[in-house]
Amino acid sequence: MMEKTQNLVSLFHEQALRKGDAPFLWRKQDGDWQSVSWADAAIQIGALTEALTKLGIQPGDRVGLVSESRPEWPIADIAIMAAGGITVPAYITNGVGDHRHVLEDSGASAVIVSNAALASKVLPAAKEAGCVKFAVTMEEVADGETSGIATHLWESIIADSQDNATETLASAVPGIARDATACLIYTSGTGGTPKGVMLSHGAILSNCTGSTKMLEEMGLDDEVFLSFLPLSHSYEHTAGQFFPIMVGAQIYYAEGIDKLAQNMAEVHPTLMTAVPRLYEVMHDRIQRGVKQAGGLSEKLFRKTVALGRKQYENGGNLGGLESLQNAVLTKLVRSKVQQRFGGRLKALVSGGAPLNYDIGIFFTALGVRLLQGYGQTESAPVISCNPPSHNRIETVGQIMADVECKIADDGEIIVRGELVMQGYWNNPEATADAIKDGWLHTGDIGEFDDDGHLRITDRKKDIIVNSGGDNIAPQRIEGMLTAQPEIGQAMVYGDKRPNLVALIVPDADFAASWATERGPDSTGLDDVIEHPNFKPVISEAVERVSSDLSVIEKVRRFTLTAEAFTIDNGMMTPTLKIRRHMIREKYGETLEALYGR
Repeated sequence: MMEKTQNLVSLFHEQALRKGDAPFLWRKQDGDWQSVSWADAAIQIGALTEALTKLGIQPGDRVGLVSESRPEWPIADIAIMAAGGITVPAYITNGVGDHRHVLEDSGASAVIVSNAALASKVLPAAKEAGCVKFAVTMEEVADGETSGIATHLWESIIADSQDNATETLASAVPGIARDATACLIYTSGTGGTPKGVMLSHGAILSNCTGSTKMLEEMGLDDEVFLSFLPLSHSYEHTAGQFFPIMVGAQIYYAEGIDKLAQNMAEVHPTLMTAVPRLYEVMHDRIQRGVKQAGGLSEKLFRKTVALGRKQYENGGNLGGLESLQNAVLTKLVRSKVQQRFGGRLKALVSGGAPLNYDIGIFFTALGVRLLQGYGQTESAPVISCNPPSHNRIETVGQIMADVECKIADDGEIIVRGELVMQGYWNNPEATADAIKDGWLHTGDIGEFDDDGHLRITDRKKDIIVNSGGDNIAPQRIEGMLTAQPEIGQAMVYGDKRPNLVALIVPDADFAASWATERGPDSTGLDDVIEHPNFKPVISEAVERVSSDLSVIEKVRRFTLTAEAFTIDNGMMTPTLKIRRHMIREKYGETLEALYGR
């Protein structure tokens, strides 16, 4: 039935009719978990759909959505689509300039924002964008803080439109084609300017159907999701919102990483999707706790991990004595670990960035199923995932149902199917570069093993994907660094890592001038960078640049070198057009050491 679903609105509507008063969305307020039922959500969606239509939203109009994860997020998302509009999510960490770009580039007619703090950034951006006609706020915003944008309170407009809400939602379903654009999700391009990825209803539905087929062997029934990632992330938008809707699951919105362990114990999730960075944090916290416990507990834990790893890497086989030990450790250690995850967890799913093998094997050894997948925003986003019964941690799994995937002659992974984006919004050149003859060119290099598991071996493009799954364009940051008079060359680094670090070559003329003024014995670059008073000067330059960057783009640490980056023929290049992997090979250990400080 779900495979024939016409659009994302009908996907929800069908489940709401089936589930009725059963709980759907959960949020913790005043210390208690409070739910919104499927039926109540349907009424709110219908009412908001009618309100948006009355306010002037027409089919094809773009509507911005800026909110932390809460029940109103999916309600707003589906209502925008039910009104015939296109949702344009944005990260709550964006600054005014970032919001202005998204709203202006998409030509958004309206924006929905959650609270006064976010409104203080979004509404000035909406005013500057010039295209936004009105805003809806989920919470009260003072009249003097609306930046002159006509602003409506969520509660009021929903209350005014509830009488015909059920009919409004039902009548919206048949009017939306499966190939209509559902959302524009902005993602960084190679030049650093975010591009709007146009995803159809069918693309996201295809992802959800493929995910259901991939995971159904675990028994998808009465599932409970704990949603942690921002819903503006394409991964969570599909895997943490619409996939749960497809399987009729409850969704709990986590309070934050600091309370994640507590939330797991409270809600007993059965499924959870997150980026590798979360699993790295979990790994570190578990390890610290074990070390603090010490004694026999630590020894048993270490033995459990060692035997679990050996069992996985030996194809499930252990010797007689080790098998007995492993069985005992399952009761003594693994059962306790599983309780920390709520006791009902069927799987953690990792995506959005490459998963470190050691992290994956750590959880596997402890009896926690961790399935790595692969994809990108341009594919809605899931391309592959490891099936529960054939999980190979070192791979990104098998290709999803109804997806064609092959390796091009140059080793690039290319994909075709309904999941592929419709293109980049108002950017035909970038679209033509990404989609050729119907094939999405991922920019990743890979290979298949004998059982059809895909392995990512390299990145064809320079985009850095940090361990949180964020795409970061290094050229923009490097350009800003080298624009400082103190810096000659710079390379930022941080693929699969929690933040960015940099390799910096100081500007030789600046360094010589600095040395002359301050009287060091030598003005040679090698000697200057060793002077204890010189690094703080470069730190000030890096801080100037960081003040204009988002949180994920900031350079947290750096190291200095006097050796200018060169291309193969030995000539210097001030713009880093050298192949980046050559720099990583030479300076990789030095850069990695920055993370250990």
